[in-house]
Amino acid sequence: MFPCDEVVNIMLKRSIYSIYVLTLIFLVGCSAEFHSSTQMPTNTFIPSFTAASSSTITPTSTNTPIPTETATPTLTPTETASFTPTETATTTLTPTVTLTPSPPQGILKVERAHCRYGPGAAYLHEYGLLQGIPVEIQGRTDRGDWLYVLPLWFETSCWIKADLLEISGDIFRVEPYYGILPFSDNYPPPYVISVTRTGDEVTVSWSDVRMTEDKYRGYLIETWICQDGELVFTPVNIDGFMTKFTDEPGCDEPSRARIYSAQKQGYSKWRIIPWPSHEPTPKAIPYRDLYFEETL
Repeated sequence: MFPCDEVVNIMLKRSIYSIYVLTLIFLVGCSAEFHSSTQMPTNTFIPSFTAASSSTITPTSTNTPIPTETATPTLTPTETASFTPTETATTTLTPTVTLTPSPPQGILKVERAHCRYGPGAAYLHEYGLLQGIPVEIQGRTDRGDWLYVLPLWFETSCWIKADLLEISGDIFRVEPYYGILPFSDNYPPPYVISVTRTGDEVTVSWSDVRMTEDKYRGYLIETWICQDGELVFTPVNIDGFMTKFTDEPGCDEPSRARIYSAQKQGYSKWRIIPWPSHEPTPKAIPYRDLYFEETL
């Protein structure tokens, strides 16, 4: 082979080698762009071709990046606070049904009876009741001997003596009651002339109120007098101008009284009767204490 051919051949080999090296560098460089971590240079030995002539190809050191492991983020599950409804005990108010006892009842057990304007035989007749009529008991006197009742089919209440009724229920469940008397201003109340006491006996006298015979119904006196240590309500109707009462000592409250004119249409205004109190009873002094006082 001619020397010139050898030179061409060597140059051709070098060119091919140079292309090969450049291509390898290009490929490694492109591969490095896909890695985010730092690449450490390593020495790569490239073999050289030795020609027959004196020209010698020596190996060169080339920095070639080597891919390293890249930390890949991993999803770690974390606890998330969640709202869990909690049952809360609530107080429920249940209405309590209170049964109100019905008022006591009664049935008239006599053939006929007066129902009056006040609690006693001294008061005017309001209307009559027949045997078997039912009544509702609405009030009573303190002792329960007279009852304020509403008869069936009647619009107004009246007073009747308790022992004339067949009663079911407790009459003392109802409150004591007095009521209001029917008023008439046709005639005035009488004037009190005198009130005297002799021991437990009280005598009362009053003036005459002239009324027509068809309207005259006497005089009503309402007293609260002491009997057996208890103040007792005692009404009386008097056809006259004087009467007497027994009023004992020993009550916590003072006795008292008032007087009306009674007439067909009702009652006049009342007038107070000045009631005399009991004289204090003289206290007997024992002879021994009397002697002791005289010697002082």
